[in-house]
Amino acid sequence: FYEWVGNTGRLVITPLTDRCYITLTMALKLYLGGAPAGPAGTGKTETTKDLARALAIPCYVFNCSDQMNFQSIADIFRGLAQTGAWGCFDEFNRIPIEVLSVVATQVKTIQDAIVKFSTPENRDEEFRSAPAGTPPVKVGYFD
Repeated sequence: FYEWVGNTGRLVITPLTDRCYITLTMALKLYLGGAPAGPAGTGKTETTKDLARALAIPCYVFNCSDQMNFQSIADIFRGLAQTGAWGCFDEFNRIPIEVLSVVATQVKTIQDAIVKFSTPENRDEEFRSAPAGTPPVKVGYFD
């Protein structure tokens, strides 16, 4: 499952975007996530979206607010996990601290599952022949 969006315009490659690309692709190879940080308006979201476009992976941007609870974020994570898409959470700092503690547990659970199921021997029998790798390779069922 890849998303081809055609020959679209790209961001200007600067030393900062280049460093961000390298760091995020290394994190992807290690089955981790990324959290670009910096002042507002410096291109964190656009850089993440551009890298996803270059790798042909869909990327959905979510604008966070203080109205988000752990269940709404869990629903977003469920959708991202089922599709193998990337999620970019803008204004993540607006989420209440009580919710962030639950979100940290949710993210850790997802990362542990990705690492576990990246090895074919840990999968259900019918999915063991699928190639080892990161999502969007399907390795099981979702309820």
